[in-house]
Amino acid sequence: MSSTSNEIPKEYKIQPYICDQYLVNGKLKTWEGNTSKVYSVIQTKNKDGILGPTLLGSIPDMETEKALEALEAAKVAYNRGQGLWPTMKVGERLKCMETFVEKMKKHREEVVKLLMWEICKNKSDSYKEFDRTVDYIVDTIEAYKNIDRKGAKFDKQDGVYAHIRRGPLGVVLCLGPYNYPLNETFCLLIPAIIMGNTAIFKPAKHGVLLIAPLLKAFQESFPSGVVNILFGRGRKIATPIMQTGIVDVLALIGHSSSAVALQDQHPNKNRLRLVLGLEAKNPGIILPDADLDLTIKECISGTLSYNGQRCTALKVLYVHESIVDEFNKRFSKAVDDLKLGNPWEDTFLTPLPEPNKPTYIQELIEDAKAHGAKVLNKRGGELSVNYSFPAVVYPVSKEMKLYHEEQFGPVIPIISYKEIDEPLDAMAASDYGQQVSLFGRDVRKIGPLIDILANLVCRVNLNSACQRGPDVYPFTGRKNSAVSTLSVYDALRSFSIRTFVASKDNSYNKEILESLLNSEASNFVSTEYLL
Repeated sequence: MSSTSNEIPKEYKIQPYICDQYLVNGKLKTWEGNTSKVYSVIQTKNKDGILGPTLLGSIPDMETEKALEALEAAKVAYNRGQGLWPTMKVGERLKCMETFVEKMKKHREEVVKLLMWEICKNKSDSYKEFDRTVDYIVDTIEAYKNIDRKGAKFDKQDGVYAHIRRGPLGVVLCLGPYNYPLNETFCLLIPAIIMGNTAIFKPAKHGVLLIAPLLKAFQESFPSGVVNILFGRGRKIATPIMQTGIVDVLALIGHSSSAVALQDQHPNKNRLRLVLGLEAKNPGIILPDADLDLTIKECISGTLSYNGQRCTALKVLYVHESIVDEFNKRFSKAVDDLKLGNPWEDTFLTPLPEPNKPTYIQELIEDAKAHGAKVLNKRGGELSVNYSFPAVVYPVSKEMKLYHEEQFGPVIPIISYKEIDEPLDAMAASDYGQQVSLFGRDVRKIGPLIDILANLVCRVNLNSACQRGPDVYPFTGRKNSAVSTLSVYDALRSFSIRTFVASKDNSYNKEILESLLNSEASNFVSTEYLL
């Protein structure tokens, strides 16, 4: 997919964005060292008239020394739980977050344009990602108010009073993904800091420039050292930070291999809390009585929304042998009818932001063909400089890479089955267990299947594609797919721990507790009701 500069609407043209700042200890500092250029795979003509990847700008290529400086800032701000931020009243922390979200809203157009250029997300989904992130922050604020309200009281059991609240864990290292560089990153960062933790945050390799417009908003909204934002390579930043043993929480959305490698760097793994959103190989199971019109529509969305570059994407389809031929024919046509274009054209398919991804997709297709599969759709695997057109591949077997690997791109493996135990056994043997889509109508078959599937994955989608939202619902997985639960409510729990003050029921303690409440000497011991 390529564009020349005169084809790009004026409002979507972009000038190189030089990001030479980073945030440490409440200060926006200027980086004067090496930088890395940021390119979009969307092709435009340069000043010499040569068509090629578009230069979007540059970011700091930071060194370990600065990473450790940011870690020290977060450590000092937390101060083993004694810092200003972790001991602050909940209401005061919420005011900081409300200030931030108002400042963030002012950068909507800028961030959305960078989303389209950097990761090639179409216009509608780019706006949706920004707006959904704002809504997530607002909902998180309300969820924390509800949690705090429940703690604004004393319980009594067996002659002991208890004042139970949720407290922070410490210093958080936050690493987000490229496919949702704003939304999923903030689904880690926002609940982490709102609970009283301090954080070091490094954006992903792709979708990195869009964080730059928000640096000042972070700097102006939170006390020094609460949020520290770095740019550069993981081996120079994340690895040395983990090796210090100072990090209390590793919050990462990405691949399990990265999570394991970083855990291995930590000298005190028993003390390390993990909040991880990892890969999946979510299947769609299509029963003989499935409504094919509905099923094909949902499977198109499930397999190819954002080109299948979602952990929640349907990555393999199991179709009953009695309907597989009809399904394959109609599904392949539906795939070929999809439109490919640049993000601002708002087409369903857009370029692949990773330069090496089309080659990888081709390797999967060729490997499957070498083991007996065919590409069913006419356009399947058509190559351009930055795209491999979605390929419907059938029949897929265990000998193929496509059977085992999470393809994270536009290639769709289809497997025919005779007995329902075949897909169930495959799911049970899989290293992953996030979600499944089940398509069918007969409740006598669906009911027992749900009972089994609910023990293999964490979300069973009935006649609908796998997805993360709504954000109030639990988002997690079994096995290699996740650790901890991310949702508006659950993420607050994941980044905190229950802690409480206890006292025996006697007149001496009652007098002290009453004085504590009346004096407001403690931010923790309080029955103040947040509205």
